Amino acid sequence: MKKYILSIDQGTTSTRAIIFDRHSRIVSMASEEITQLYPTPGWVEQDPNEIWLTVTQTINEALVQNSIDPTQIEGIGITNQRETTVLWNKETGNPVYNAIVWQSRQTSSICEALTEKGYSDIFREKTGLLIDPYFSGTKIKWILDNVRGVRKLAEEGKLAFGTIDSWIIYKLTGKVHKTDFSNASRTLIYNIHDLKWDDELLEILDIPKNILPEVCESSSLFGYTAEKNFFGESIPITGVAGDQQASLFGQHCIEKGMVNSTYGTGCFVLMNTGDNLIKSENGMLTTIAWKINGEVVYAIEGSVFVGGSTVQWLRDGLKIIKKASETEGMAKSLDSNEGVYFVPAFVGLGTPYWDSKAKGALFGLTRGTNEAVIARAALEAICYQVQDVLYAMEADCKVSIPIVKANGGATINNFLMQFQSDIMNLQVQRPAIMETTALGAAYFAGLQVKYWENHEDIMKYKKPDIVFQPNMPEDERKELVRGWKIAVKATRNFKL
Repeated sequence: MKKYILSIDQGTTSTRAIIFDRHSRIVSMASEEITQLYPTPGWVEQDPNEIWLTVTQTINEALVQNSIDPTQIEGIGITNQRETTVLWNKETGNPVYNAIVWQSRQTSSICEALTEKGYSDIFREKTGLLIDPYFSGTKIKWILDNVRGVRKLAEEGKLAFGTIDSWIIYKLTGKVHKTDFSNASRTLIYNIHDLKWDDELLEILDIPKNILPEVCESSSLFGYTAEKNFFGESIPITGVAGDQQASLFGQHCIEKGMVNSTYGTGCFVLMNTGDNLIKSENGMLTTIAWKINGEVVYAIEGSVFVGGSTVQWLRDGLKIIKKASETEGMAKSLDSNEGVYFVPAFVGLGTPYWDSKAKGALFGLTRGTNEAVIARAALEAICYQVQDVLYAMEADCKVSIPIVKANGGATINNFLMQFQSDIMNLQVQRPAIMETTALGAAYFAGLQVKYWENHEDIMKYKKPDIVFQPNMPEDERKELVRGWKIAVKATRNFKL
């Protein structure tokens, strides 16, 4: 009987269950979209119970799709949208409020108050992060302060906090309350030097320690699924990592200096810095990539809040396309961007600006501007934002980056990949297997149960990447980048 690894990829806009074989090939895959809730402008929430329902639905569909028996699953890996925050009642298993999504700006006033009190340096030093609504800590505080009865549950020892990985683990097992080092490092309350929840930061945010999960290595035994969830089978959960760290591992960026950029709802660029914990001076974040076999690997990261969701907005907001794939042909139909720049600061700007008050803007419109021009400007905007991150990364690490590995749903767009290579003037490599985030979680899980003996065993089956080489003239590149910088400056200056 063939054996497989099941990977649960719970992203911002969808949940996927993917079953991989020993050659890293996808045997079956199922996907369900997640409803996005916008209670107030700038707020983004989701229903935790809907997330859990999509997890069970996609797992069952992936198993049935290829007639795979649960006994054939050697281990389960989980990768998740990071920073998204859930609090639930440990006795009932019910959430006490919606999941507050990483994109949400609803804790801006809390962050401003913390900054005004002079706490920026202490949070930065201990967590490698900035005080920003992006991270989980202020989201926890918001729920504790604003949802009736929640603090009382904490006092009674009945409340649990988790990022989405912890929520899924808890629901799959019915009792286990754990997370991994990569997800813990994104909460704003985890000390990445001492590798523990930080008492001083918890006190500042007024977060009780008893609600926090146990932190485990990314490749380790987290627990076993409750038999009712898997047709009477109990399956080990043996790999967990936040989506960007899982992607870094899935792209085989296990050597210091290797860079991966994920093009999903947002865009996230990570460099493996090994055991070197780099303190950024250019708006980058310092984070834990993973911990395996007792060894911590760090990364430096830049965050673009609105990446692929720019194209979603063209589809669902402006309604100028019916599907994302149309944008490639639209962009290629033009010889240039016609002087149009799009700054998609729908939820502020991330690295290197960290401007939570910025709003999106389109510049350079003329009477001749049409859907194709706007679509091209949207794709180019994704690449400009990634370039901003790479400039900051090079400045912090004092290196020149020759190659970027790219992954994520948007990378199927060849115009996007070529423009990214052109505007950065470096090689971009796209993997043959696109689901590298789920694959990274599968690798963590498979290594723990010896489905793969080591990383060399994994690499035996790696297929060659698709390579994009830069071919844009230097003067054209400089002029385009100049236009982008002007657009960003104008966007940031527009504050009502």
